[in-house]
Amino acid sequence: MSEAKHHQANYKGWLYKWTNYLKGYQKRWFVLQNGLLSYYRNQAEMAHTCRGTINLANASIQTEDSTTIVISNGGAQTFHLKAASEVDRQKWIMALELAKTEAKKMADAESDEEEVQQPDKAELNIMLHNLSVKLQDLNTCNDLIAKHGHALTKTLSELEATHNPADAASNMKSVQERATLFRITVNAMINACSEFNQLSQTQGKRWQKMIQHEQEQKLKLEEMVEQLAKNVVSLEKKARMSISGIPIRETDSEDDEFVDAPEHQLEDRELMVALPPHTSSEMMHRRTDSMESYPDMSSESDSESSANEARVYMTKTSPKKYSQREHQRTSSQDKIRLPKSTSSDSHGSDTSLTRRKRRRRIPDKPNISLNLWSFMKNAIGKELSKIPMPVNFNEPLSMLQRIMEEMEYSEILDQASKCADSAEQMAWVAAFTVSAYATTLFRVGKPFNPLLGETFEFDRMEDLGWKGISEQVSHHPPMLAMHIDGRDWSTWQEFTMTTKFRGRYLQIIPMGIAHLVFHKTGHHYTWRKVTTTVNNIIVGKLWVDNHGEMDITNHTNGDKCHLKYSAYSYFSRENPRKVTGVVTDVQGNAKWVLTGTWDQKMEAAQIIHAEESNKGKPVFETGPHKTMWKVRPPPPGSERIYFFNQLTIEMNEPEEGVAPTDSRNRPDQRLMEEGQWDEANRVKVRLEEKQREVRKQREAEAEKARAEGLDYPPYKPTWFQKERDVTTGALMHVYNKQYWDCKDRQDWHMCPDIFL
Repeated sequence: MSEAKHHQANYKGWLYKWTNYLKGYQKRWFVLQNGLLSYYRNQAEMAHTCRGTINLANASIQTEDSTTIVISNGGAQTFHLKAASEVDRQKWIMALELAKTEAKKMADAESDEEEVQQPDKAELNIMLHNLSVKLQDLNTCNDLIAKHGHALTKTLSELEATHNPADAASNMKSVQERATLFRITVNAMINACSEFNQLSQTQGKRWQKMIQHEQEQKLKLEEMVEQLAKNVVSLEKKARMSISGIPIRETDSEDDEFVDAPEHQLEDRELMVALPPHTSSEMMHRRTDSMESYPDMSSESDSESSANEARVYMTKTSPKKYSQREHQRTSSQDKIRLPKSTSSDSHGSDTSLTRRKRRRRIPDKPNISLNLWSFMKNAIGKELSKIPMPVNFNEPLSMLQRIMEEMEYSEILDQASKCADSAEQMAWVAAFTVSAYATTLFRVGKPFNPLLGETFEFDRMEDLGWKGISEQVSHHPPMLAMHIDGRDWSTWQEFTMTTKFRGRYLQIIPMGIAHLVFHKTGHHYTWRKVTTTVNNIIVGKLWVDNHGEMDITNHTNGDKCHLKYSAYSYFSRENPRKVTGVVTDVQGNAKWVLTGTWDQKMEAAQIIHAEESNKGKPVFETGPHKTMWKVRPPPPGSERIYFFNQLTIEMNEPEEGVAPTDSRNRPDQRLMEEGQWDEANRVKVRLEEKQREVRKQREAEAEKARAEGLDYPPYKPTWFQKERDVTTGALMHVYNKQYWDCKDRQDWHMCPDIFL
């Protein structure tokens, strides 16, 4: 750490902090700035989550041994810290002492500033009124002194000119009266001057402090603006280097770096998993409270465990053998997946040579800023549904395509179709439902709202083993339907959502039920999606969290899987984005447990033995965990292409022979992908106005038909029809099985004109 940073009393790096819940030291990232010592789990949390803070102004700093530091703020909070070495401890001690001195100075300055509180308007008016009154008194006294002085001078002149003794006595009496009045007036003048002087001195000192305070604030603001300008120049430099392809080393200090200590992984793991709630079969698809509403985005206290949880112990198997088995299983899965997902890299057979070569990248996102104030100013007083949202908030992808991204890890379903055990198959299905959220971690851009009648088809039967069609079937409320056929399975769903804006975050609550059927066994699975929350809507960096509870049901034999997506909490010691669950049979017996995160991987283990603990909660003994799903790394430079993965990059690639209503033919979306955002905004407004005109025309025709006593047919989608689902009993749009035949014949006469 450089001397400049020591003088600033700022410091940051890794320290080991004692944690009561694990009874030991855990590595944490500490930041010392502005007299505050704060800690985080890692550097990434600095953007959004602070785990604890101590103000050093009144804190005591002690050392117990060559590496241990104890910091306490008077009993309210105490940090027991351990440095990696004695040298690091000494650096921290020096930085802490300097920061404590600076914090005391800041506290003294703040106490002085409290005395220089800005007076309110009423107090200023009273102050000015008092000064005006005193000044008016002085003017009055001045006028009286001049008047009485003139009268006294005149009387004295008359007295000197008088020679008659009788007249002299009368004039002397008049002189005495004039002199008395003059003396009284002078005394009044002296008193008024004294009061004015005293009032002026009292208020003058206060004004002087106020002016000095304003000057200091001005200097601070100038320093902040200067530092901000330096940061802007640095960011612009980094941006130019990033665009030119020069790697940027992002470290907190070039002089000193703290190296992460190795984390020790336990072979015999103890986990907490979510158990399915005790509900009847009729309520298998009701939305839980956690899915309907998340008012405060906080979870329960870490010291309290949920009633619907079970403790899981792994069996003590040989770590080495388990690792080898897992490596062999994972390697075999990779060999199955590679020929399907990377056709350009597998040319070992003649069939691979005939596969279509798909694009590997889209144009980089242009650096175009949005005048947010101008947009908000134009939106004042207008109905939100009629305000054209600029493409600056979007990503060059339709919601019809975004919903198809859930199939990125379709090989999980291929693996599930081979399972003879229904409980194991349910575990694979559960892992697939979790994998659908992996793309949401950094994807804060808004997909294009599909126009009514807009479609998207994606034929990947040749390389990935599935093909699908989706269509916007309703405009108010917005609703889309999707159907995908694989070689050994089929899945379909109707997707709509409700949103709740809570000020600092936006909740997206999906509606509708997803279906999955395996052709060989006929097992029919259904589930509902969990809530997605976009945080820091107003201020800060946007980040996404998925939370709630999901129940997956096998309607063929009654198997169920209850998954719990833990909400991110500032007070939780759990891993962020954690997902746990249990697979049970129709009798409620637990068969498999699942643990993992929705952004990295999911593991599952078969339950060998189950029993109840003293507290009445089940305890599961399981076999070794095996990886059911693991996220694939994003393409290089994905941050410059909206954080798209490879499958997403291929989705909007132009393709001949698709329906004229296909999202790839949408002009505003294509213009945005090509970087022509201004033209994309103009075309987007034109398309949305056209859709509104068509809607108004239909409403007018419907009104006319009602006036004439006639029935007006509602809007009918092209490739889906509304039916009552025999499994769930709900009305939903079901694929009419006509699209692919029409594509073979290139018969698109039934498609509406929505893009021209």
